[in-house]
Amino acid sequence: MKMKEIREKTVPELESKLSEIKKSILALKFKKATGQLENVMAIHNLKKDVARIETVIRQKQKGLT
Repeated sequence: MKMKEIREKTVPELESKLSEIKKSILALKFKKATGQLENVMAIHNLKKDVARIETVIRQKQKGLT
């Protein structure tokens, strides 16, 4: 996700998206462990999305954006 897309969403929307991404990461980790995952970078990219979303949530809660 792009930062612009993330900043346009509300905190509840971001929290729901965050839980979806974390479930996706878990599923990808299982695929990796069983050798079915072709794109290992997908996990890395999703973790970066988690960090971006958590950053924006904290900024919105503190009123910085």
